Amino acid sequence: MPARRFLVSNPADGLDYGTLRLDRTGQAEAFDVIGDRYDEAFPHKEGQVSAVDWLIGSLRTGSRVLDLGCGTGLPTARQLALAGFDVVGVDLSERMVALARGHVPGGVFHRADIADLRPGGPLDLGRFQAVTAFFSLLMLPRGEIPLALRTVRHLLAPGGLFALSMVEADVDDFTIPFIGSSIRVSGYLGDELREVVQGAGFEIAGESSYTYAPAAADIQPEVQIFLRCARRA
Repeated sequence: MPARRFLVSNPADGLDYGTLRLDRTGQAEAFDVIGDRYDEAFPHKEGQVSAVDWLIGSLRTGSRVLDLGCGTGLPTARQLALAGFDVVGVDLSERMVALARGHVPGGVFHRADIADLRPGGPLDLGRFQAVTAFFSLLMLPRGEIPLALRTVRHLLAPGGLFALSMVEADVDDFTIPFIGSSIRVSGYLGDELREVVQGAGFEIAGESSYTYAPAAADIQPEVQIFLRCARRA
């Protein structure tokens, strides 16, 4: 798949994507190569499962939920589908989307960029009662993360819920080794992450953190922050 360098311009959307040149070089390709080894490297996902349990307990059965950066569909999309929700997944990696379709046949999955979902963007998926973004926004440079969060807010129906996780780290578009490939990641320390999320139009209803040691030898132990949020009116 060719590298994606493109200028997103839509002055009417109010998100200022038109001033940002998006660079996804190598990001999707890395996950195409990694494939189902991702789940082998991260076998324990208690924080993720717990955050989805919160959504399941807060939403009506049949609610539409978007899994943003769905990966292989495990565990999140499958967990939501088994609970009776209408699941839509989006990922930039063609290989991950193929795996998700196999793991969660009842879901609908699209190969797309989060920028495609912006107001007036090329992919209109409608509105959702909840959105999950587990470790997907850390694949963006910091300058784009507030825009991505505002896109999430746009995708949510009034009163919609948002479950977000990030790795706590003071880095911006920093290259790291990752399961035999390399990717670029960004992160915030806890207080700054909360400020960015609240500034994008969310109330933080709860928070948890986990110290995690992945099974892959080339990934360092990390602190994972999970925020349970609601869209402000």
